[in-house]
Amino acid sequence: MPSTSTRLLALILFIATAGPSASTTRPEKTGPPGLQKLDAALKGRASRLTGRSRVIVQMARGASANSLSTLIRVAGGSSGRELRHIGARVVELPNAALLALAGHPLVAQISQDRAIAGAMERTGATVGATVVHRDLGYDGTGVGVAVIDSGISAHDDLVDGSGSRVDRFVDFVNGREAAYDDYGHGTHVAGIIAGNGYDSGGARSGIAPGVGLTVLKVLDGAGGGHISDVIAALDYVLDNKDALNIRVVNLSVATGVYESYRTDPLTVATQHLVEAGIVVVAAAGNNGRDPSGQVRHGGITAPGNAPWVLTVGASSHMGTIDRNDDTVAGFSSRGPSAIDYVAKPDVVAPGVGIESLSDPDGTLYTTRAQYLLDGTVATSYKPYLSMSGTSMAAPVVAGTVALMMQANPSLTPNEVKAIIQYTAQIRGWYDPLTRGGGFLNAEGAVRLAQYLNSPWSQSYPDSTMWAKRITWGNQMLLGGRLTADANAWATDVTWGALETPDGQAVEWGRLCSNWRCDSTSGHWRWGQAYAVNVVWGPACDGADCDGPWTGNVWDTSDEGDTVVWGTTDEGDTVVWGTTDEGDTVVWGTSCSDVDCEPVIWNGK
Repeated sequence: MPSTSTRLLALILFIATAGPSASTTRPEKTGPPGLQKLDAALKGRASRLTGRSRVIVQMARGASANSLSTLIRVAGGSSGRELRHIGARVVELPNAALLALAGHPLVAQISQDRAIAGAMERTGATVGATVVHRDLGYDGTGVGVAVIDSGISAHDDLVDGSGSRVDRFVDFVNGREAAYDDYGHGTHVAGIIAGNGYDSGGARSGIAPGVGLTVLKVLDGAGGGHISDVIAALDYVLDNKDALNIRVVNLSVATGVYESYRTDPLTVATQHLVEAGIVVVAAAGNNGRDPSGQVRHGGITAPGNAPWVLTVGASSHMGTIDRNDDTVAGFSSRGPSAIDYVAKPDVVAPGVGIESLSDPDGTLYTTRAQYLLDGTVATSYKPYLSMSGTSMAAPVVAGTVALMMQANPSLTPNEVKAIIQYTAQIRGWYDPLTRGGGFLNAEGAVRLAQYLNSPWSQSYPDSTMWAKRITWGNQMLLGGRLTADANAWATDVTWGALETPDGQAVEWGRLCSNWRCDSTSGHWRWGQAYAVNVVWGPACDGADCDGPWTGNVWDTSDEGDTVVWGTTDEGDTVVWGTTDEGDTVVWGTSCSDVDCEPVIWNGK
């Protein structure tokens, strides 16, 4: 077998003589050729002369799969699963060959095949799903939801008069045909979405107990996996969306952010689904505090860092159905996202002490035995399990989206996210990078979705309890009403874009005057000219940092704006930066567990 040095020499010669001409390669900023095509983790490994890495190689535009396979073989790599929709392949590759392979014009990007992990009794009543079932008659019937997780086990709460509500099961880990869940996380998540509460007399029913489930197993019995398996599952959804009527995907799995969402193969894969009209719901991650217990920002996980994904943080219903005492969970990841500094999460939903389905054959049944719960009917095992995390919050939103889709099948992913943010409820002093658009209001979201399906037949379901704002990119928009014909909802418009692909200014609906949106308020379009509020807060005047959230846009740029998030010596959370003019831009407040006092932070 040729040595690594021999293979590297062959690869270098192959690069010099094969593929597109040198003029087609993309320019490198600094360092050896190919360095900028490696993600942060692989840049460190590229200098090693030993070891191998499992990576995802994305092909350059115009490259063929056969040419890439030849290139990989010459580099001493072994090809694995093809990720067709993003034009990529999983590869085991010597670390010493990373730079040379990345430098070839057939290669667009090489990313580590990162590890992933699995990041109800009062929940439905708290968010209003119970009212949706009772008063509006929606339970998700006819809507397909894909659960990409650790699988699913047989459970009484997932069976109705027509049989099991699992329409399809595909195992990307072990290739088994019969449905199973050797971890238990996926079963718990599926129950939050679709459980009917049979073993609890209906008390622990899910958000949308009438949906059909497509279950795609990507986590093993220990709760681990790779992003390539998730991407393969996303490919499966895209190929089978029409046959299974899949309108929503739940990703209660997550991985770290090591490159821009523009190049990360996982986030790129989710974009293909969103452009096909499928809502991708992802957990924000559980990185809201550092190891010492201090609040930290910048912990959003992938794929939740992508603007087109509906990213969910966790709240606590505090053991009641009263929304007034709800809080944001301390573990819930705060924005902005790493590398791209995107405002996240998009919304928060109950994710603390969520009671859903247990799996007696899963690892969690043993490791979390103290959290198992009995039902109200005789069973051979404890049928419920209480768990916390943004992994539990995401399916609460995914189930809500299914209810919205039943009420209005024409909804697009952008429209769904806007409705959820617009109807969310704001509680306490939480900032937009902690609570996103606010606390999920399933009842309001479904009522507004229903109205937008037939606005001529009913009055606008307005409420003083709604946030009535959306965070479009890094700008906060107020003062308008969403309309069904707004161009922002098109599937080819990326969330946060200021123009449509054909150059039209993005608009969201009708502008209101003096918070009045009745027939006397006119029909001016609600567009970018009225987006005066921004997520990054104001440069404070004196000691007054109270709202509204208006002022300078705080962000980073290639021109060197500073971004720091962390804690002061006193333990207060600090998020700050500088404008192009050098002025200090200050954001946020200093908070104890229950109180928040306005404080000037100047980065010192």
